[in-house]
Amino acid sequence: MYGAKEMSAKPPHAAPDLSRREILTVFIGLMAGLSLASLDSTAVNTAIATMVADLGGLSAYAWIGTAYLLTSTVSNALFGKLSDIYGRRPMFQLAILTFIIGSIGCAVAQSMSVLVISRGVQGIGGGGLMSLAFVIIGDTVPPRERGRYVGMITSVFAVGSVLGPLVGGFFTEQLSWRWIFIINIPIGIVALIITSAALKIPLQKRDHRVDWLGSALLTSSVTCLILLLSWSSEEYGWTSAFSVTLGLAAALVGIAFVQWEKKAPEPVMPLHLFKIDVIRVTVPLVAFTGTIIYGANAFIPLFLQAVTGVSPTNSGLLLVPIMVGVTFASITTGRLTTRSGTYRHWPILGAVSLTLGMVFLSAMSDTGLGMTSALVGMLFVGSGIGSIMPTCTLATQNAVDWHDLGVASAAITFFRSLGGAIGLAAFGAILNSQITGKVDKALLQAPRKITSIPDVDVRNSVLDVLANGIKFLYIVAIPVAIIVILIAIKLPGRPLRQTTGAPAVSVD
Repeated sequence: MYGAKEMSAKPPHAAPDLSRREILTVFIGLMAGLSLASLDSTAVNTAIATMVADLGGLSAYAWIGTAYLLTSTVSNALFGKLSDIYGRRPMFQLAILTFIIGSIGCAVAQSMSVLVISRGVQGIGGGGLMSLAFVIIGDTVPPRERGRYVGMITSVFAVGSVLGPLVGGFFTEQLSWRWIFIINIPIGIVALIITSAALKIPLQKRDHRVDWLGSALLTSSVTCLILLLSWSSEEYGWTSAFSVTLGLAAALVGIAFVQWEKKAPEPVMPLHLFKIDVIRVTVPLVAFTGTIIYGANAFIPLFLQAVTGVSPTNSGLLLVPIMVGVTFASITTGRLTTRSGTYRHWPILGAVSLTLGMVFLSAMSDTGLGMTSALVGMLFVGSGIGSIMPTCTLATQNAVDWHDLGVASAAITFFRSLGGAIGLAAFGAILNSQITGKVDKALLQAPRKITSIPDVDVRNSVLDVLANGIKFLYIVAIPVAIIVILIAIKLPGRPLRQTTGAPAVSVD
């Protein structure tokens, strides 16, 4: 798509380059919004076992995360298009406000259904935050220079990964898990104030139309798929009429979505993007990677709290190696990419690291050596995430024209979240299949209390079934991680552009 001259020459109508200070100001606004999602996700993970004990059974464990991923998956593409119409800052702030509303619902939930629905509302806001963050980065920083700012974004998740488990564990043990969501309210208000002052994003004044029909078809197809994966293993069975109906609905509506997108005036998911060689690789790469990281990571706190008996705070601290790996890999790959102008080898190394992580996690246990294996595995997983995800976003943005930047960035976020939602639902289904019929599920209603079951034989039986079931998830993930390696090898390497390619515009 880009020749040598195009890579080095500045477009004739490009917007003036932002100064370093102006870019830093924009990034402050981004980090204020992203801090909501980063802090919330790690805090919630440490408290899910307690939420399940208060509001429902283990079968609903995965749904606390699945609901969030489902709505964030379908919202990020829509937010990308809406930001083209109404501006980046208003839509970024709408995402923050939506996240706050969802947090309020979670805080006051008295049943699992209300909690799951509220997590879904949070997901709408979280999807918008993640999608627009990468779009805004693409608006303000040329691909060649973008790597040096990756550390600033990942630092938000690094801080959130450290503070989140501590905050989540403290609230769960000392107050209530509901405070994990209550704390989002003042943080969200501060983020709204900061973004009002800091996010001065250029807005291209153009007439746009939202692809509402395409969005509805996409939402319906994804919802049917996630429900199929979540319910068929236990509630209805894979061959039941209900499951078959869901599967057919997901397929038929998905086909209808593709057919509509071919003729839609402004498609929510432009199919011409998939003619680009880079995107044909980055899309499945982030989807399969998302399947592993979202699906696998969600069950590490359950293993730590239920099998090893550690507290929510300590289980949260034990998750820190994942974010250490993410932060180190993101900063290192970002700086080296900026220096060298190449990116192709990082996803390959990341995929290898991810595979090693699954191998180590499949050997974890409550013994000293088993815990070491878990910690090493988490470090490898984090390094894989930090090498693959930012690089795929960078490669995608570098491969498309400026007018496709929003939808292309949203597409990467969408398929990453879709893979994560599928992975989380699938891993939950696999775990349920591993424990069904082997132990009394009444004993799993409060996972953290398993280690206090008075009957030693019953306690050991339950722990063995649960531990083996969770470790089996990581064994299943190993071949998926190998697929990620094979996909990453095919990623084309393109020179990174020196400019954003954005035309002269007004500020929203």
